[in-house]
Amino acid sequence: MVSPPARYLVLFQYLGSRYSGVMETSNDQSVIGVQNYLEKAAQNLKPIVPIKFHISSRTDTGVHALCNSAHLDIQRPPGKPAFNEKQLICSLNYHLRPEPIRILNAYRVTNSFHARFSALSRTYIYRVLMGCAHHSEVPVFEKDLCWAPVAS
Repeated sequence: MVSPPARYLVLFQYLGSRYSGVMETSNDQSVIGVQNYLEKAAQNLKPIVPIKFHISSRTDTGVHALCNSAHLDIQRPPGKPAFNEKQLICSLNYHLRPEPIRILNAYRVTNSFHARFSALSRTYIYRVLMGCAHHSEVPVFEKDLCWAPVAS
């Protein structure tokens, strides 16, 4: 007998410099989304049904996330128990390497939970570096981590 899928809320972060944003894109694009990598890693868990990440919010090309969230359902083969949270985190992170994407935490949630529609709040941080006359003045450790409008 096939057991019902287990639903998890996962919290994850990524450096978005090399992605077209968080949402899935078609694989024929030159730059693809973080969701593509998350789902590819999840398929290594050997689910019965392909795993789809339902992400709580979107980001644009090049935008980083300190913490984003998504839910996913995992249906395992008969006789295989649901993953515990630690197993899920470790397994997904193992299959995400060497991408700059990491699962921070995972929680088993009810099947009625939805990452986007159950969210109580969202917080966005915008980092703007002021006073640069030229892009070469952006400190090395700030490259790709903030927006530096050129002073006129």
